[in-house]
Amino acid sequence: MPDHELPQREEQRSYRYEWYVVTICMIAYVFSFVDRQVLSLMIEPIKHDLQLSDTQFSLLHGLAFSLFYAFMGMPIAVLADKRSRRVIISAGVAFWSLATALCGFSKNFTHMFLARVGVGVGEAALSPAAYSMFSDMFPKKKLGRAYGVYSVGSFIGGGAAFLIGGYVINLLAGVDSVHVPLLGSMFGWQVTFLVIGLPGLLVALLIFLTVRDPARKGLTRTADGRVEKVTLRNAFAFIGGHRSTFVCHFLGFSFYAMVLFALMGWTPAFYIRHFELSPTTVGYMLGAVVLVANTTGVVFAGWFIDWLAQRGHTDAAMRAGVVGAVGMALPAVFFTQVPELWQSIALLSAAMFFASFPMPASTAAMQVLSPNQVRAQISALFLLISNLVGLGAGTTLVAVLTDRYFKSPQLVGSSMSVVIGIAVVLTVALLGRGCRYFRESARTEAVAESIVLDQTEIGNPAIDPSVRGVRTH
Repeated sequence: MPDHELPQREEQRSYRYEWYVVTICMIAYVFSFVDRQVLSLMIEPIKHDLQLSDTQFSLLHGLAFSLFYAFMGMPIAVLADKRSRRVIISAGVAFWSLATALCGFSKNFTHMFLARVGVGVGEAALSPAAYSMFSDMFPKKKLGRAYGVYSVGSFIGGGAAFLIGGYVINLLAGVDSVHVPLLGSMFGWQVTFLVIGLPGLLVALLIFLTVRDPARKGLTRTADGRVEKVTLRNAFAFIGGHRSTFVCHFLGFSFYAMVLFALMGWTPAFYIRHFELSPTTVGYMLGAVVLVANTTGVVFAGWFIDWLAQRGHTDAAMRAGVVGAVGMALPAVFFTQVPELWQSIALLSAAMFFASFPMPASTAAMQVLSPNQVRAQISALFLLISNLVGLGAGTTLVAVLTDRYFKSPQLVGSSMSVVIGIAVVLTVALLGRGCRYFRESARTEAVAESIVLDQTEIGNPAIDPSVRGVRTH
């Protein structure tokens, strides 16, 4: 087929199967966020039954999950860059689903902590492997939308967690315990973990049976044309070659994540304590906000990235992150400070819309810049930093300020405003500076690729060893 017909044929492809893979991975992402997020709505009964402080609860919600989600992501990502991503994803979904169910058997802080560790370990398998697959399935101009659709799963899951949690709490209102066949008497929140955890096993089976691992594209090659065996050292070397870009990206989007996790983790407690709403009311209310505002925001962000890229902005993903951070600044800080509930909900909805921008933006920036064999590893390294800073430190800082500085659970909203305000300033500063660095890195990679391709086309096997490698498509 003549070369000039390839772009036209690529344009005419329906990508039906590829969108199916995105959709089934998005469904898995829905389950992952239901499993990790439902804990926040059940804060009061879990604290009461397990005798926990706000700080201990924040460790369960943040550190127990994020620490092992982050650190297990690296070895799993190395496997994802070498082995079947389909198998890795399906095994991870099955593992975290069982760990979520085990949360329902917790009798104390230690039991719950260990179960949450298991949830984090299992969920570490999903995103790096999924990101890597999508990069091999879609051309660059469609990646923003693919990541946007996948990222929708996080907010459908977050919204569903609030709705399901609110429904179950309402269903079990006034009931001290529930008799479960074969398991005996259990608290309502324990039953909730069983109900939301076990269905994930079916999703794991569906992925294993229906998804094919795509052929890898953009492989780095050695000077004699062989596919290079890339190790974790190569991933760090690539990051080191673009140090300024990745420092701004990793830290900027991590502080962005701190805002999102603070909103998702502590907003239920704020409304329950400040406005004296019931957990059921808060669950339904926040479920609606997340399903509408966050899902709309993440889809818009994916489209916005592709729109910027089509207009020649090589820093499209970073630029979209800056726009989102500026947009969320005021509503995220002040939704806890207004006197009326309707004012707070209006500001929260705006904050949630813009707070969802980093989901596709951070991913698209990494995948566009990185060579194939290290994409999952670089994604895992970012998720390590993002979850330690955003989820681990962010949720805990809110709790520590509430317990130690404000010394009143009723003032959790003030703690949120302080943490979110600082995080927003750091986000805008880092991503704003990172746009320039990203453009420079993109130019460097484009020049390196064009040099190697030119040498290959004229039949010259002696490729300059200073050039990073060839991305074959």
